[in-house]
Parts: sequence; C-alpha cells; structure tokens
Amino acid sequence: MLDEDERRARQEAHWLVKEFGAEAPIYAAMKAEKAIEQKDFGRCARWKRILEILSDSVHSKSTASKY
Repeated sequence: MLDEDERRARQEAHWLVKEFGAEAPIYAAMKAEKAIEQKDFGRCARWKRILEILSDSVHSKSTASKY
C-alpha cells in the first residue's frame, strides 16, 4: 500500500508525462534544482522521487518493447 507522499509523487509524474511527454524528466530536474537553490530540501526530495518514478517508467517501457 502506498503512503500519501508516494501516491502524490506518482500522480505528479503521470501528469508531467501527460503534459510534457519526453521532456517530463527535464522539467522535474529543473524543479529539483530550484528547490536546492532555495534550500527547500523536502521539496527537492519530492522532485527527486518523481524523477526516479519517471526513470523507472522509461526503463520498464523500453524493456517491455524489446520482447
């Protein structure tokens, strides 16, 4: 079962892909970088988790398409 933070991160990742397509990871990385500049490490951690989710979904899609 997913906790609320994980559910929100997955929801945000899904929205980013829908909104930005292949550029979704770039957008998330820019948000994480901005959070670091503002020393908002909680928000940075959330954006880094979103990047992980985006990366996992790209890897799983590329693996599935090979077979």
